Amino acid sequence: MPVKEGKFTYWAPRILSILFILFLAMFSLDVIEPGRSAGDIIIGLIMHNIPVFILIGLLLIAWKHELVGAVTFITAGLLYTGMTVLNAIQSEFPWYLSLSWSLTIAGPAFLVGILFLLSWKRKRRQKRE
Repeated sequence: MPVKEGKFTYWAPRILSILFILFLAMFSLDVIEPGRSAGDIIIGLIMHNIPVFILIGLLLIAWKHELVGAVTFITAGLLYTGMTVLNAIQSEFPWYLSLSWSLTIAGPAFLVGILFLLSWKRKRRQKRE
């Protein structure tokens, strides 16, 4: 049983983080519109995917150092939630609706961060044994 648990805690955050990054990248496809030049589309895709590129780089580091993944994804979730609620407050939009909508993106980030944290704790516990 510990072997299955070990595989799950190792692979789950990595696979889910890749799926999460692909989910974020999907939102950049809104720049593809009829009538726009190829150059405008490429620049738009690059600009929209800056957070994706950052997360990919941090995921490469987190692959070996799980604590980096935990801090990265939990911080990303907190930053996104904070920015969304702050924008809602400034626009007089109900903050609680904004918070619930932001959890659509921040929720998976929190989940991935927690799974990386569990993987880091498990690896640390194994080193002590």
